[in-house]
Amino acid sequence: MSKLLKICDGNEAAAYVAYAFSEVAAIYPITPSSPMAEHADDWSAKGKKNIFGQTVRLVEMQSEAGACGACHGALEAGALATSFTASQGLMLMIPTLHRISGERLPGVLHVASRTVGTHAFSIFGDHSDVMNCRQTGFALLSSGSVQESADLAAVAHLSAIKARIPFLHFFDGFRTSHEIQKIDVLSYDEYAKLVDRNALAAFRANALNPEDPRMRSLVDNPDIYFQLRESNNTAYAELPDIVEDYMAQISKLTGREYHLFNYYGAPDAERVIVAMGSVGGCAQEVVNHLNAKGEKVGFLQVHLFRPFSRKHLMAAMPKTVKKIAVLDRVKEIGSIGEPLYEDICAAYINESDRPAIYAGRYGLSSKDTTPAQIKAVFDNLLLDEPKNHFTIGIVDDVTHLSLPVGAPLLTEPEGTISCKFWGLGSDGTVGANKNSIKIIGETTDMYCQAYFEYDTKKSFGITKSHLRFGKHPISSTYYVSNADFIACHNQTYLTKYDIIHELKPHGSFLLNCEWAESELEQHVPGEILKYIADNDIKFYIIDANKESQALGLGNRSNMVLQAAFFKLANVIPVEDAVAHMKDAVKKTYGLKGEKIVNMNIAAVDAGPLNVFHDAGHQHVRAVGDHIHFQLGAGHILVHQHVVLDAAG
Repeated sequence: MSKLLKICDGNEAAAYVAYAFSEVAAIYPITPSSPMAEHADDWSAKGKKNIFGQTVRLVEMQSEAGACGACHGALEAGALATSFTASQGLMLMIPTLHRISGERLPGVLHVASRTVGTHAFSIFGDHSDVMNCRQTGFALLSSGSVQESADLAAVAHLSAIKARIPFLHFFDGFRTSHEIQKIDVLSYDEYAKLVDRNALAAFRANALNPEDPRMRSLVDNPDIYFQLRESNNTAYAELPDIVEDYMAQISKLTGREYHLFNYYGAPDAERVIVAMGSVGGCAQEVVNHLNAKGEKVGFLQVHLFRPFSRKHLMAAMPKTVKKIAVLDRVKEIGSIGEPLYEDICAAYINESDRPAIYAGRYGLSSKDTTPAQIKAVFDNLLLDEPKNHFTIGIVDDVTHLSLPVGAPLLTEPEGTISCKFWGLGSDGTVGANKNSIKIIGETTDMYCQAYFEYDTKKSFGITKSHLRFGKHPISSTYYVSNADFIACHNQTYLTKYDIIHELKPHGSFLLNCEWAESELEQHVPGEILKYIADNDIKFYIIDANKESQALGLGNRSNMVLQAAFFKLANVIPVEDAVAHMKDAVKKTYGLKGEKIVNMNIAAVDAGPLNVFHDAGHQHVRAVGDHIHFQLGAGHILVHQHVVLDAAG
């Protein structure tokens, strides 16, 4: 069996598989799905072959409706077709989705699920777009991580071919689509072995052909329309078992266990959360944490949402469950409940000993969902009268539906190194962190994760890079808020944002600033200096902008700061990191000439050279509300000793 290691995001993972099974890809860009189309376009231009030994035919259309229409036409002609979309783009496809499913054509859409514009547009993620497609006849398959985006994308394509039913494979926009992880994927040869060749031949035999004309696009009257709609019942009833079978085959090849409903937690759990998408990683961490303390809780992750299989749900859910909380990442205004909640209620409606079922909403427009919030859901289920139709992640002081959330809960796997970088859009911070993840992921056996938080402006807006490294798989699908290392690449942020309080005691803080050491007392807020003193924080400064300008790189200080990170964070030996960075420079800038290469190599060397250890002490003395900050010489400020007088 052949597996390939990839350091990639969810978009690339899904696109890698989609390209394998497709003969035609009709594309039109929309955030956050655009990279899937871009990858497919690039691979096609370079002549990459799919599992059939063909280069995928790329068709660039003028709208999402056009892209879906082109897929429909390709499928009618007997070619396997795919497209990539999100949000309003998916809304424009809905009329054609009905046609594709009605004609039983095995197309596959890959959706980086995104908020549908209502009172305002949002580029960020939730399930409002996908939930608008429930009645299209497309099977809806959910992935909750970058790894799942690859594995279940294959399940979607394989099941579509075998069942002659189209699939919409979706994952959370930005949270999964742009999260970078270290994953493994199967080779195209392995995927090819799984295709049902008889089903594929039957699909091709039914294609439109001028040599064998067929009727299409009929207009039915009341005498037969109803009957023909009901005639698909058997195919949809058989589909869950087909999907389960392909999940078993993928599980056998990968070692990762997949089911229509994956259960995690105590086998005799009394309280269970049901949800789908990226919240699963966070929920699993909380379940492990609570069960280790003696509680009996569990989490049920939904993968196949349509057709919804009551049989598989009941087989996965513990028989001991007494209370269920169903979390939907969508708000369906005017409904008695959100879609997943209604399905779970319907599944249990005729059960005499059915558990109590409660509805919750979370994560609209990529609102972060934390372990403390998930614990609040479990705590709510402990009440004699739990709150129903609640929200988490916000404070609802209007309709008072939000759950109270306790103190932050630390559930990351032991040994995980967490880092956070504050940058300015287009300053190179995000790109540098992507390189760092790639270096660590490819040169060590460590697991890695990178997630990038933007505001809507992206360029010249604030960026926050959340990085994690460790010896164990990383499923922490929430922001870093308890970091081992924090870097602030823009000195103005110190007075605008609460940066320092996200740093663990004994952690490291790197500030990119133009201030000399003697000026820090004047410019750095006293509250920050006190936190550094109280928590034994190692404080480092560097003027990366000055270094990059001196090297002719202008304000592109990312190389300097990336090298400084490797010097300070100690994730891998700095010598190894520098060597890998220089190799990357040669590959990236080799065609631009020796001068450009040498400038960037010098920048790599400048980071560690200008952040060095100083054996001198720094002293923080509190006098009333005023903090006096005294430093030794050197560029690196290491808190080694703190003296607080009685007033402090």
